[in-house]
Amino acid sequence: MESLCIRVLKKDGEKVRQKLIELGAIDKDLKIKSENGELLIPVVKPVEGYGTEKADFEELKKEASPAEILGFSPAYEQIGDIVILDRYEPEAKRVADVLLRQNKIRTVLQAETSISGEYRTRGLSILAGERKTETIYTENGCRYMIDLAKVYFTPRLATERLRVANQVHDGDLVVDMFAGVGPFSILIAKRFPRARVIAIDKNPDAVRYLGENVKLNKVKNIEIREGDARGEIRGLMGADHIIMNLPHSGLEFLDAAMGILKKGGIIHFYAITHGDDLFDGLLKNIEEIAHGMNLRITPVNKRVVRPYAPYQYNICIEFQVL
Repeated sequence: MESLCIRVLKKDGEKVRQKLIELGAIDKDLKIKSENGELLIPVVKPVEGYGTEKADFEELKKEASPAEILGFSPAYEQIGDIVILDRYEPEAKRVADVLLRQNKIRTVLQAETSISGEYRTRGLSILAGERKTETIYTENGCRYMIDLAKVYFTPRLATERLRVANQVHDGDLVVDMFAGVGPFSILIAKRFPRARVIAIDKNPDAVRYLGENVKLNKVKNIEIREGDARGEIRGLMGADHIIMNLPHSGLEFLDAAMGILKKGGIIHFYAITHGDDLFDGLLKNIEEIAHGMNLRITPVNKRVVRPYAPYQYNICIEFQVL
């Protein structure tokens, strides 16, 4: 089938693909094809900044979606070949049987508890398929080995992780204070091999998988530290970027983070806030902490990352410390 397309070098393919998805420009019904060391990405409209041409593409075969089979849209996350159903799904067994017939799904789990505890994990039960909780998940050109019963992970931050990575430069010092299995750290290290990335987590299982993922992605510029972030960053100086993805309690560590940031460096701070006060109250708290250290902050970006719960949102405030 003939379509408009954008021609890019293979090394730039994933970055461009993600941008086209964000712009709603990629044609999801057609298969991207390779030609002479380049990728031809089908698009539904011209995109500013990119030249377009026409080419023939293979149409992707569509199978009936779970929603079409079930008659309703079940709430679930897919991570690798594992699906996690919402803990309140009333027709969990029926949904599991349908999902298991989909391509690339081998196990269906159901959440038994909300995410909680020091390591931000949740109870899971196996509903259908292979009896396992470990999988390999691909995101932004990186591969992650994950045990969903032992570590915290969400695929819903894929675009957010790429957005943050795009702000880094070779030569930067990046500190990921709550790294988990490494989705921020490894992406940054892989894209910027001359950056120095320090990835910290206190969950021993997360640190073990982080080490496996460093090897899996063949990155050499990550230093892994296991322990409480406040203690593990002691002695560091001159960080260009600090990622603080601990949305329920990040404020407790903010003074320590500010203490190792270079003048003009950026903190990427995540939190859960109410819809009635998305940013202002949190910004006031951040400013008070900075003032107590004789510092001041300049916000450079405020954004809602995703809905989290009724009337609550996962937000990100990025600010320079001066």
